[in-house]
Amino acid sequence: MSSDASTRSAPVSPGPSGLWRTVAEIERYVASDGWGAPLRLFALVRTADALDRDPSLARRLPPNVLDEARADPDHLTSVEQEGVPAVEDLNELLGQLAWPAGVDGAALVVEKILVPPDAEAEVRAATSSDDEEGRARALAAHPLAEDVRIAVGVLRDGRHECAVRSRSKDSDGEVATGADLVPGLVGALAATLQD
Repeated sequence: MSSDASTRSAPVSPGPSGLWRTVAEIERYVASDGWGAPLRLFALVRTADALDRDPSLARRLPPNVLDEARADPDHLTSVEQEGVPAVEDLNELLGQLAWPAGVDGAALVVEKILVPPDAEAEVRAATSSDDEEGRARALAAHPLAEDVRIAVGVLRDGRHECAVRSRSKDSDGEVATGADLVPGLVGALAATLQD
């Protein structure tokens, strides 16, 4: 995957709070484009290491980001990846990804429709197991269905963070955050970083 010129930075300090800030910033960045967006994928690199490899990067980063990177060797920069194919099965896409050694982590943002488990069981009971498309339409049309945007970030050292924004509470102050909100997605993204 190639890197895009739109580069986002957030300071990272030891512990999960720095990664949390990076994931929260990526989620806000994607949210600024509104709902209905495709999957977005980001490489996470330590800014100081990226500057060592490509000193010209200093001209493209804001001065405050350079100051933060000089003060914190774990400061992260996110680089959005271009050309991410549209896929039906996110796990299939993630199963094909591998990041080079210079990438310290990865993040993705994806929109999903969620329904409570009882509602999902109700729809499954009412639809044929052969009709996955019909079941998906029924789940999306369910009165308890909720559009959500999920942002997940994972580092090679195992740290991970998640942010979830629902369409019904679409404000920065209402974004749910935590390391273990979507463990399956965290695990699938972490597998893309394994050597």
